[in-house]
Amino acid sequence: MTATSLTRLLSGLQDRLPGLRAVYEDLHAHPELSFQEFRTAGIVADRLRRQGWDVTEGVGGTGVVGVLANGEGPVVLLRADMDGLPVLERTGLPYASRATAVDAEGHEVPVMHACGHDMHVTCLLGATDRLAAARGEWRGTVVAVFQPAEEVGGAPAMIEDGFLERFPRADVCLGQHVAPAPAGFVGTRPGPVMAASDSLLVRLFGRGGHGSAPESTVDPVVMAAALVMRLQTIVSRETGAAQTAVVTVGSLHAGTKENIIPDTAELRINIRSTTPAVRDRVLAAVERIVRAEAAASGAPKDPEITGLNSFPVTVNDGPATDTVMTAIAGALGRERVFTLPQTLTGSEDFGVFGTALGVPSVFWHFGGADPALFRDADPRALLTDGLPATVPANHSPYFAPVPDPTIRIGVTTLLAAAAAWLCPEGPGGTGGTGGTGGTGGPVG
Repeated sequence: MTATSLTRLLSGLQDRLPGLRAVYEDLHAHPELSFQEFRTAGIVADRLRRQGWDVTEGVGGTGVVGVLANGEGPVVLLRADMDGLPVLERTGLPYASRATAVDAEGHEVPVMHACGHDMHVTCLLGATDRLAAARGEWRGTVVAVFQPAEEVGGAPAMIEDGFLERFPRADVCLGQHVAPAPAGFVGTRPGPVMAASDSLLVRLFGRGGHGSAPESTVDPVVMAAALVMRLQTIVSRETGAAQTAVVTVGSLHAGTKENIIPDTAELRINIRSTTPAVRDRVLAAVERIVRAEAAASGAPKDPEITGLNSFPVTVNDGPATDTVMTAIAGALGRERVFTLPQTLTGSEDFGVFGTALGVPSVFWHFGGADPALFRDADPRALLTDGLPATVPANHSPYFAPVPDPTIRIGVTTLLAAAAAWLCPEGPGGTGGTGGTGGTGGPVG
């Protein structure tokens, strides 16, 4: 890929930015929970059709797939996720979400785009617009995947809905995620880039009674409290210092009134790991501790442990990552592209597409936070020292990427990465499919 080919692909983007910002603000104000993205999917499908894409709706529930064939050449899959989270927004933005929805358990909850999926949709729509408008600059086929329910595992639902048979088989899968890093910077790494995730629902059984007579009960609240504290020792005392694992109890529900000891308590537990051995050890430790705590409390019934969802480690193909990051560095400047020093503990189901297709995949993170928040920080130091406490992270009620320059950067990175295969000078144009064509080691 040459700078000229990318420049031509990006030609006209500046004029589209006000419209893309309007799309972003609209999506941010109207988030939808996993597998409920009907409004979002409708907006996506309508815009893709107007751009000239062949559109299929309802894939894997609420997913949308656009296909644009443009002559002989590689097939490139570009993916964005669409769902929001049950979070009450506190950003104070004029386009802040006031939406509510009924979740899978039948509870009415606030909804917010607290993870930036509205930005992902906006950037991919910007990229699809430029690809459709500049067909003379590239050759091949693009499969634009707007995926539902990333937060609970929507990629497998699309695969199970015949994705592999219904759409052109990609030669490479490309995806990105907005991060609480300074807008304008991009980071990834070859190999494992994001952790595996396993979520569990644990139901503890006690014997309820009057709060004034706890001796006549088996209190599941005390049982749950002890369990929460004991689970913390899995990482601190059963996981090596050089290994990576996270155990989080994100939800604990029990009881209805202060003077009634309930019969049950429910916990939702999330586990992150980066290797199969650590994953197996942590999952076994969680089960052991749950059952032991129930036994120690004299529970009248064994606890129930139910799996909610599971994401594998997200793994970037080495040569393809080299190709992508070299292309992005050429678009943004080498000083703005970084190699992450270790696997991130966040998780993704994006890798399901590449694994199912048996092709290379690359996933990267691009900054979306106001650069003014990092005025005195060295971007490289953030890789090892972490974010300032004043910068809201993903899933925070205060998380909201700044539209400018984040949208422009997100569209640019997608187009630069895709062009590395689709433009005649790129590896795809000379017969490669992502396994070759890099220009040295990882950038940064």
